[in-house]
Amino acid sequence: MARGLAGLWPRRADYREVPRSWRRDVLAGVTVGVVALPLALAFGVSSGAGAASGLVTAIIAGVIAAVFGGSNVQVSGPTGAMVVVLGPVIAAHGLTVLPVVCVMAGGIVLLAGLLRLGNAVTFIPWPVIEGFTLGIAVIIFLQQIPAALGVPAGPSSNAAVAAIEAAGTVDLPTMWWSLAIAGTVAAIMVLAPKLHRALPGSIIAIIVVTVLVVVFQVPVPSIGELPASLPAPLLPVADPATVLALMGPACTIAALAAIESLLSARVAASISDTGPYDADRELVGQGLASLGSGLFGGMPATGAIARTAVNIRSGARTRVAAIVHSLILLVVVYAASTVVSTIPLAALSGVLMVTATRMISLTTIRTILRSTRSDALVFVVTAVITVSVDLIYAVGIGVLAAAFFTLRRLAISAGVHREELPAPAEPGDDRIALFRLDGALFFGAAERIVARIGTIQNVTVVILRLSGLQVLDATGAQVLTELVHTLERRGITVLIKGIPPKHLQLATRVGVIASLRHHNHLYTDLDPAIAHARSHIHRARTQDATTRRGHQNGASDA
Repeated sequence: MARGLAGLWPRRADYREVPRSWRRDVLAGVTVGVVALPLALAFGVSSGAGAASGLVTAIIAGVIAAVFGGSNVQVSGPTGAMVVVLGPVIAAHGLTVLPVVCVMAGGIVLLAGLLRLGNAVTFIPWPVIEGFTLGIAVIIFLQQIPAALGVPAGPSSNAAVAAIEAAGTVDLPTMWWSLAIAGTVAAIMVLAPKLHRALPGSIIAIIVVTVLVVVFQVPVPSIGELPASLPAPLLPVADPATVLALMGPACTIAALAAIESLLSARVAASISDTGPYDADRELVGQGLASLGSGLFGGMPATGAIARTAVNIRSGARTRVAAIVHSLILLVVVYAASTVVSTIPLAALSGVLMVTATRMISLTTIRTILRSTRSDALVFVVTAVITVSVDLIYAVGIGVLAAAFFTLRRLAISAGVHREELPAPAEPGDDRIALFRLDGALFFGAAERIVARIGTIQNVTVVILRLSGLQVLDATGAQVLTELVHTLERRGITVLIKGIPPKHLQLATRVGVIASLRHHNHLYTDLDPAIAHARSHIHRARTQDATTRRGHQNGASDA
């Protein structure tokens, strides 16, 4: 057991390249820290946990995930997807449950890693991933509308309804100032990269609008007071009723944390040459990160794909970059909390609106919608359910829908074909039916395929050619057994040729082989099977002729 878990913990090899890459890692960490600051603040505020909670998450979870996670370049912290799930939990149960649900979710993710469930994310189809990404982006944008209008969000847990409710409470002077601030931030974020790719548009925008608001004393809500140091760790305490009530939300948060972190790590491995990622170890790291974040009053954490991409583009090679990113944010807490507290909330809403917009890839949407109707439908359904109902429900329904369409295509691809016997033809060949079964003989296609063979007439021998069978499940094997029994009861001899070795054990256990009239009726090659069938027909014809002569002689004697 201990040996099996050894691969899930930090090792010296994680830092093998540090002597050669530390300068690039430090520079990348500083760059990501600058990019992460406004996002950490914004996600904290947007979730209802507060800006301080967002900063704590980026610092504590960022360091823990960097050290214990399964990716060399992944950057972790608060994310938009987590805000979407966490916001309704805080609204329903209050801010006091945040540490409890954070620790619970972290424990679930950690357990998933210890049980080595990391590869489960590979079963989520691409249209489902893109569908909930689009849905998350829409929700994040909608969640920022109240702050962009300078008013609190509405009471509804649905982002669209809450935005409409908030719009009905606007104060015109404050609304215009807030809209101007959010618009200015968005404009700077869009224009800055066009001037120079390396310019951190979000931090420049935050600095510009904050200076203007302070200098001209613009009456708009700001972040407010932030702690000048990290809070002391506290073990969350909750009564059994609270823990039971939070079990559902904790599982949802854990599922999201696992999915988003593994997807981010997979993307990071595909766009960098810093080595593969370990999915199980990534879950362990993210679970520990959320546990640590919860102890310090932070939010559940996940891998952040946008910050990870910035990290890679900035030249990061090892985990040192993500660690430096957290240290930069730690410096902000201790040295600049007073300055950060003056940032307008509308500025953070502008940052997240642009972030949400950048999450939407029109090229990807067009590609999916033009692919197949089933994939397009899965994509649309997942996105709609994400926005209107719940993210995890959307993923679950999306996966089920994708599985249904995949099974449907698999069932359609399966087929049975009657083939001609090889030349030269012999008398009685018309009494032999040779069927080739292709594709998948499983619960979705077995009845349809076998029905065609079971109704055949005017034959004496049926040869089932199974070498092209790619998939066979217990239902398919059982239906095949029943087919052999049915044909044999009708006096039709069944020969089976070429059961693939991977299916032979299942076919034997379910009874396919035992259903044959004789164990010699199972063949590995086609020619001996056809020869046996022709000899069977010859014997039957000879026996019939002998019987007819006997009847004729009996009639003459009479």
